Amino acid sequence: MKSKKILVFLGHPDNETVNGYFADRYEAGARDAGHEVRRVNIGDLQFDPILHKGYKVIQALEPDLVKLQEDFRWAEHIAIFYPNWWSTMPALLKGLFDRMFLPGFAFKFLPKKMMWKRLLSGRTARVVITMNNWPLLTWLMIGDYSNEIRRGILWFAGIWPVRVLSIGRIEHMKASQVGKWGARIYKLGAKAK
Repeated sequence: MKSKKILVFLGHPDNETVNGYFADRYEAGARDAGHEVRRVNIGDLQFDPILHKGYKVIQALEPDLVKLQEDFRWAEHIAIFYPNWWSTMPALLKGLFDRMFLPGFAFKFLPKKMMWKRLLSGRTARVVITMNNWPLLTWLMIGDYSNEIRRGILWFAGIWPVRVLSIGRIEHMKASQVGKWGARIYKLGAKAK
C-alpha cells in the first residue's frame, strides 16, 4: 500500500475525551502502517471562531489557522473527529471552518457561472462523529446530521469521498466497548484511503 500524507484533526475542544482517544487510535494505526501523519487538536489552537463581517471584510488569519491551512494543502487524506452536539458539530469547529475555508483557499466562485472551483480537490476524508443517542434514531428524528461537514463543507471544497462513521451511546459505553471501537478505528487509520 502506498504511503499517504494524513492529517488527523480532533474537533472536540477537550483533548481528554473519547473523541481524543479515537483520534489517538487512528493516528497510531496510520503511523504504524507507514503513513506520514500530522496531528492537530482544535483545543490547542488560538483563533477567533467568529467571522465577524462575513466575506465583506476578510479577517487576517491567526498563525494557527495559517498553519492549519498549510496542513490541509499538504494532506492527501484528512480524518476529523468530533461529538454531535445539537445535531451538528461543536460551535468552535464550525467557527474554524467559517474562518479558514475562505475563498481562494477552499473554493473560488467563477464569475457569471453557477459552478465554483473546488480548490482542495484530490483529497479524501474520514469523519468520525460520536453522540449519546443511537445514530439511526438520531437520523430518523433529525435527518442527516453529517450533511453539513460531509457535503456542505468538505465536498464543496473538493474533498471527496468523505466516509462517515457514527458511534452512538458514548456516555453509556463500558470501557471494553470503547476499546473495541478504538481497535476498529486503529484499523481504519492503517487502511486510510
